[in-house]
Amino acid sequence: MEQPQPAPGSLSWRLSSHPITLLTFLGFRVSSLLVYLFGLLFTDNLVMIFIITILLLAADFYYLKNIAGRRLVGLRWWNEVDPSTGDSHWVFESSEPGTKVINATDSRFFWIAIYAQPLFWIALAVVAVFSFKFIWLPLVAIALVLTITNSLAFSRCDKFSQASNIAGSAFNGGNLAGSIASNMVGRFFSR
Repeated sequence: MEQPQPAPGSLSWRLSSHPITLLTFLGFRVSSLLVYLFGLLFTDNLVMIFIITILLLAADFYYLKNIAGRRLVGLRWWNEVDPSTGDSHWVFESSEPGTKVINATDSRFFWIAIYAQPLFWIALAVVAVFSFKFIWLPLVAIALVLTITNSLAFSRCDKFSQASNIAGSAFNGGNLAGSIASNMVGRFFSR
């Protein structure tokens, strides 16, 4: 009996263009949450849970920023500091529009995981406050800073990429003013 093939863009890792990258990315995303949750439930060793969770969050931050973002959705970002002035600014990089085709499944997994993880950490912060376990709040705050930083940076990177693609297609794909004028003239005479 033949199993039905999932539709393109559905949440099935088998449809991914980079399944190992995707599974590693999701593994890092989920593992820090699981270590924190199971640590709360099964042990009172705050130091061990804190260290393991921080290491997993750091690995997730690095892997997402430098590997998964570039391979799954063609986006990368970093922060540069001007040595003469000390000013820092974010740099966004996206793949060239014609060189990389973004897999719909990879993109869906990526964006869902990017936005879902900060929401889970916010929920865990609320749980820590209402259960009077304030000692866990620094760990949750660090997790929120790392996950929200990646979320904001990739969101900006995606907006930058879309704006660059529109500008690039307008200037490289033909004369923008000419295409607007021909559309207007065509509409005027077609009536």
